[in-house]
Amino acid sequence: MATKAPTLKLASGYDMPLVGFGIWKVPRETCADQVYNAIKLGYRHIDGAWDYTNSAEAGEGVRRAIKEGIVKREDMFITSKLWNNYHAREHAFEMAKLENEAWGLDYLDLFLIHFPISLEFIPFDKMRYPCFWTDKEQTKPTPLAKVPISETWKALEDMVQTKDNPKGFIKSIGVSNFHTQLLYDLLSYAKIQPSVLQIEHHPYLTQPELVKMAQENNIAVTGYSTFGPQSFLELDNPQAKEVKPLFVVDAVKSIAAKHGKSPSQVLLRWCTQRNVIVIPKSNSVDRLKQNLECCTFDLSEDELKQISDLNMNLRFNSPSSISSSFRIFT
Repeated sequence: MATKAPTLKLASGYDMPLVGFGIWKVPRETCADQVYNAIKLGYRHIDGAWDYTNSAEAGEGVRRAIKEGIVKREDMFITSKLWNNYHAREHAFEMAKLENEAWGLDYLDLFLIHFPISLEFIPFDKMRYPCFWTDKEQTKPTPLAKVPISETWKALEDMVQTKDNPKGFIKSIGVSNFHTQLLYDLLSYAKIQPSVLQIEHHPYLTQPELVKMAQENNIAVTGYSTFGPQSFLELDNPQAKEVKPLFVVDAVKSIAAKHGKSPSQVLLRWCTQRNVIVIPKSNSVDRLKQNLECCTFDLSEDELKQISDLNMNLRFNSPSSISSSFRIFT
């Protein structure tokens, strides 16, 4: 029998699984099969983005599972994200509709503003990566655009399907890579409460005050890159190479041995036990199964603290590593 992850009730009223399958860096060639296999294992939450360039393939995997009767559309929770070049209202609608069509599932369960930065609009074309942080030759950064977050948020609100807006094609909306100040500002004018905040979150970057502030305001937190440097080694990130992998840190290894679990399960449980949603990726069916089973045991308060105490405020995902012009996390 497939494992079923527990869920969190969002501000929008919908249930979001605590454990999802993240498709960042999943190759297009294998994405449909990986998503399909994840669903067969019990995953009901898939985390994607226009930036990942594999939405159509992921949607193919979901549709295959639906066609075979493994799941119904309403069983699945699909997340996607709006990229930086499309923050202006008309461009936000254009990109959101294209992304919804790429998935081919009639609607998206959650749509996030990917980064709190607006870049100059570049018309959609087949050359998608590096998604216009820079020009195609990667020689100069894309200029900033003067589009306030309030305009982008209002566009997302108008995409939400409600009784008064039956043509909406999104169930819940939220943000990614925002800090407390931006969240407070957003809450001051939002007519629809943000349901989710997605952030980099692992024992080397715990961001406790940000997590606390979001949860206090009924904004669910999704943590990406739960395994810390592991997610960034293939990107040739120098910081990821210089720090000790979390899988072999003494505290994580000893806690895993005590519970008879893998270090990855311990790192995921450190999140989910604190109501932080996780979206790990794996190419291994066995590890996918292990990840989904991370909620089947509990850590003690002391064990949670031991892991949290590994914090170094070390961020791996920073646009400034791509272009020194974009200093979002300062």
